[in-house]
Amino acid sequence: MIEIPSDLHKDLVPLAFLLGNWAGAGVHEFPGSEKCNFGQEVSFTHDGRDFLEYHSHSWALDGDGNKIRPLESESGFWRIDANRKVEVTMVRDDGVVEVWYGELAEKKPQIDIATDAVARTAASGPYTGGKRLYGYVNSDLMWVGEKQTPEVPLRPYMSAHLKKVVTPEDVERWAKALPDDLPDDGIAFFK
Repeated sequence: MIEIPSDLHKDLVPLAFLLGNWAGAGVHEFPGSEKCNFGQEVSFTHDGRDFLEYHSHSWALDGDGNKIRPLESESGFWRIDANRKVEVTMVRDDGVVEVWYGELAEKKPQIDIATDAVARTAASGPYTGGKRLYGYVNSDLMWVGEKQTPEVPLRPYMSAHLKKVVTPEDVERWAKALPDDLPDDGIAFFK
């Protein structure tokens, strides 16, 4: 279910499907690094201004699904214009700062973005750019990331399937929004 908060900036309505806290797992594989399954938590929030605030933390998992070590963390801001053009500014824990541009697909909740500018600190590893595809599919958030370095051409390196995290406050808000005239047995509601 996509909820559009009443205090969401009007320009961000097309990105409302991203809002909330998400958690799930995926696969990480790139030449020069260990292939692993990973867990991920992502949040998209807003404060009424014309951007979404984004945070992502991921960690490598062992064969039993237990956290082994941190993998990647990133934070940023997402905007969209009247022509469905998306712009993202992002900073990563490894010393990379990126500007991404792309667009929201017509008539479906799918965003395709690519790096336009990359800045790296001396401590960061080799990286020259990337692409990402985000999609809202059957109430889940899925994404795939591609990456390139001077030695490795653009190729997929991470993908994940995330579920919306439901809080007790969400349940309480939804319960208060139910109509007062629900049938007592509950079954009649579905007839």
